[in-house]
Amino acid sequence: MKIVDYSMWFFGGVILFYMLFVIASYCMMFVIALFDLRKRYSLDPSEYDDAHIDAFYSKPVSLLVPAYNEEVGVVDTVYSLLNLRYPQTEIIIINDGSTDNTLQTVIEHFQMKPVNKIVHTNIQTKQVIQIYETEIYMNCILVDKENGGKADALNVGINVSQYPYFCSIDGDSILDEKSLLRVMKPIILSDGEVIAAGGNIRIANGAKMQFGSIYETQLSRNYLVIMQVIEYLRAFLMGRIALSKFNLVLIISGAFSVFSKKWAIEAGGYSTDIIGEDMELVVHIHRLIKEKKENKRIEFVPDPVCWTEAPQTLGVLRNQRRRWHQGMFESLWKHKKMTLNPKYGLIGMISFPYFWFVECLGPIIELGGYIYIIVAFFLGDIYYEAAILLLLLFVIYGVIFSVASVLFEAWSMNTYPRKRELLRMILLAFTEIFWYRPLTLMWRCEGVVRFMRRKSDWGNMKRVGIAKKEKSV
Repeated sequence: MKIVDYSMWFFGGVILFYMLFVIASYCMMFVIALFDLRKRYSLDPSEYDDAHIDAFYSKPVSLLVPAYNEEVGVVDTVYSLLNLRYPQTEIIIINDGSTDNTLQTVIEHFQMKPVNKIVHTNIQTKQVIQIYETEIYMNCILVDKENGGKADALNVGINVSQYPYFCSIDGDSILDEKSLLRVMKPIILSDGEVIAAGGNIRIANGAKMQFGSIYETQLSRNYLVIMQVIEYLRAFLMGRIALSKFNLVLIISGAFSVFSKKWAIEAGGYSTDIIGEDMELVVHIHRLIKEKKENKRIEFVPDPVCWTEAPQTLGVLRNQRRRWHQGMFESLWKHKKMTLNPKYGLIGMISFPYFWFVECLGPIIELGGYIYIIVAFFLGDIYYEAAILLLLLFVIYGVIFSVASVLFEAWSMNTYPRKRELLRMILLAFTEIFWYRPLTLMWRCEGVVRFMRRKSDWGNMKRVGIAKKEKSV
């Protein structure tokens, strides 16, 4: 019995210490994000858009759209790029050997014709089959290539592109008309110090759209989608704002991110042997910055918004989350020598330990906390207090921060202004620790197992389409 007692107290102590550390970290990020958003809230970003539009001519951008089986949403994505308010862009759609009608859909809809074009092989990729240009729009091309995965498709886009900056956009994503202006703002203002920037991601399920433009935002009727909305708010409005403040951000979403082409090529482009290719490129560029002793930054910008389609079923969400977590493990492991290495400054001493301890190992410890609570209640007596305390910490971590993020959104971004929608999100946030959180923890633990077993398939992400009728749950 003593062995059981010692084991319970030891594991309980470890989990309690971990949760206190995580909550303290999130409280710090909450305060930093609060002051940053308060500062941004007092400014009108449209004033900068109008007053400095000429400055953007010096930074033309290539828009890369990798597409594999994206026939449902790729046309709307391209329309959203054509609607962007930015002086100089080119759109490059890369068909990565799709097995559906993606290629034919783009060719027919945008009246594409085959052309001969010289491609500079800065990065080794799968073979390009044919390049097409549209007859009805300026600077919009389609590249048909052998299947090689998203990273390989993006590398082809980098090779084909002619501008010094490129922006990667998922084939199912929609940009607001000023999104590119605002994500490029830190790059323009810093005069080259900022070499990469990522924008804010919002879930579009339930929104109303026409010709690539979101004209009315509505909260989804699907509870699984609403939980993802809350989760995105917590991740983007708290974590990334705070980390970006000190140049510590290791993740800018591959759904909407801008990079200096020069630095991306020097890093070898997107890694084709890692699932989380977007994070790996960011980490690799951070590593190059420190090794070359350059004064460069990578920033997250909360103002620009990219709308994306979220999974509507548990099976698709499971594939997505275990893939994300496996990709994070792979990226950190590939560059593991940066961990606690003073040569890499705050990235090595703070950011890497945080991502290892909180983001990567967190699901294992937190899932262990759920198991501990169940076992403690069965054993009874002296374990009740520890179980109740741990449950209270889970409520603080899961519910309070989620509710705070929802209120942040209403105050600063005003995406969901209706009181009824805010109330729905807040009420659903209170249920997170009972069903959604344990499920995502299990899926992320699966990602750890898949990393250890070296499994690297992407899994299936079936697209319904943002403008299509969604499933209710």
